[in-house]
Amino acid sequence: MTTPQPPRTFHSYEPRLGHGLPHDPFNAIVGPRPIGWISTQSATGATNLAPYSFFNAFNYVPPIVGFASIGYKDTVRNVQATGEFVWNLATRDLAEVMNQSCAAVPPEVSEFDLTGLTPLPSTRVRPPRVAESPVTFECRSTQILQLQGVDGAQVDTWLVLGEVVAVHIDQALLKDGVYDTANAGHILRGGGPADYFTVGPEQLFRMYRPR
Repeated sequence: MTTPQPPRTFHSYEPRLGHGLPHDPFNAIVGPRPIGWISTQSATGATNLAPYSFFNAFNYVPPIVGFASIGYKDTVRNVQATGEFVWNLATRDLAEVMNQSCAAVPPEVSEFDLTGLTPLPSTRVRPPRVAESPVTFECRSTQILQLQGVDGAQVDTWLVLGEVVAVHIDQALLKDGVYDTANAGHILRGGGPADYFTVGPEQLFRMYRPR
């Protein structure tokens, strides 16, 4: 049995009217979130690399991942033009350079050049992978959706979904054929202007579905 808890006092608000707090808690509550570190290539061959904090997997078979871009940025424009992108795993040792890749620079400036990261040719799509990343997904776009509110008004946010057509995993992260999430060094985005989290063995626990 669970121990009875005293009644909670809630801070309640309607987002459209404001949260009344020093910082919007939405991102902190829905988190920590995996990072969509997305590499793309323009129709003319210019490369782009940018992190997105709204990223996740949405389906097993076929494997589908997606990220949301607040604003119609170079990444979305490139995917719209070519239909392809690559997701690169952001790890703790790549955190600082990943953060550098979100700098606001003109489309003709490659974040690979800006950060010193190594572009690695992909096998099924044109955008390069980040050679320093231990796991990458090559993806082909399946849907690009502009979000809208409950009132039907369009929001300046774009959801990009793509099927994973090739996966590359550093073999050091495969333990008896099982991907070792706990020791891969994943970083995740929290709330606030600068909060991130890591995943490690100390956070691991197992819980099986009831039969």
